[in-house]
Amino acid sequence: MLITSMSQYLIVLGGIKMDYQVKCSHRLYGDIIAPPSKSYTHRAFVIASLADGESEINNYLNSGDTLSTINACRAFGVEIELGKFATVKGSHGILKTPKNPIDCQNSGTTLRLISSMASLDKKVTLLGDSSLEKRPMGPLLSGLNQLGVTAYSLKDDITLPLVVTGGNFTGGRVKIPGHFSSQFISSLLIVSPYAEEDVEIVLTTPPKSRPYIDITLDVMKKFGVQVNHTDYNNFMIKSGGRYKGCRYDIEGDYTNASYFFALSALTDANINILGLKKNSKQGDILILQLLEEMGAEVKISKNWVQVRRKELKGIEVDLSNSPDLVPTVVAIACKSHGTTLIKNIEHARYKESDRITTCAQEFRKFGVDIKELSDGLIIKGSPNLKGALVDTHGDHRLGMALSILGMASKGKTVIKGAECVGISYPGFFNDLEHIRR
Repeated sequence: MLITSMSQYLIVLGGIKMDYQVKCSHRLYGDIIAPPSKSYTHRAFVIASLADGESEINNYLNSGDTLSTINACRAFGVEIELGKFATVKGSHGILKTPKNPIDCQNSGTTLRLISSMASLDKKVTLLGDSSLEKRPMGPLLSGLNQLGVTAYSLKDDITLPLVVTGGNFTGGRVKIPGHFSSQFISSLLIVSPYAEEDVEIVLTTPPKSRPYIDITLDVMKKFGVQVNHTDYNNFMIKSGGRYKGCRYDIEGDYTNASYFFALSALTDANINILGLKKNSKQGDILILQLLEEMGAEVKISKNWVQVRRKELKGIEVDLSNSPDLVPTVVAIACKSHGTTLIKNIEHARYKESDRITTCAQEFRKFGVDIKELSDGLIIKGSPNLKGALVDTHGDHRLGMALSILGMASKGKTVIKGAECVGISYPGFFNDLEHIRR
């Protein structure tokens, strides 16, 4: 189904396959409220579900990914009511065994966080879609087993389906690599207060995507649990700590806002992005610094962020801590003068798609010279790009970035599989329509 307008898009929500068409527009202006942070939403619901007492979660993200986490928590017997705000009645760390396997759908964050949460239950089987089945889980399973939990894959390649048998979460010292995924670390951190003994998490390699660990620690602290750590290599969590229910406000999402920052940098758009925290712990706030380095004008006030178009130039950028920005930065680099090198992103291969390969494959269709490296990309920008027929590969971040470059290119661009944006930003195309005049 080809969708070309907001009204049409509203009709097809609910899992229906769709393509979306964008065209170059010279009149883009208006205010966009940044959607709530996906990362904060996931963590807030899991921690509130484990807490003592009731929590009120305000400005939560209602998307495919976050609903996977919410429904997983409900499967453990946690009462969650969704409305203008969410009410979560904490379980005191005592979970009910799900009647059926928990389906994490397409959400890698859900899978990682719920795998450790399941260690507090008797026996849980975890499933996911075909994309999630490709995600490696070995380091997390190893970590859980080191802590006394029986956790294993039903496949030889350490992927889904997984079985986690709890009831023996002893705690102690656990060693895991940090370079694979910060979500493994976050997962163990969140559940560790409920171990029988203190937990010490030792990283055998430096962590990638460190800001996501900061987000986890931030939410844990808000719910009453403090974690001591040394240079992000060693984390100490006291046994017997308990999360306390509270009112929690979710801040705006810099990753999702990045698409409109990029659109503003690539066109003559006049867009204000509202609802972003100026001193956010989100690693993807880096996008504002990168845009300035590439030549864009960035204005930040108490209530809004604005990016204005200037002549853009290619740069060398390390996205080791911000793999979700890869498609956005590629889109910007495609229309920048000179060459952009994106490095240290090998872990981006293990997202909803292999983002190094799919970015190279799809953005080339606009007429850009892109070279794929083992852990990065080299993009030779061009000011004259033509619209193309492109594919999301089921990757929401890629789909939104392709849409932005399509709006900055001559002619029409059709994005196949555009429905996947609902995983993290259900209102994305509506917001695009809002600023098109």
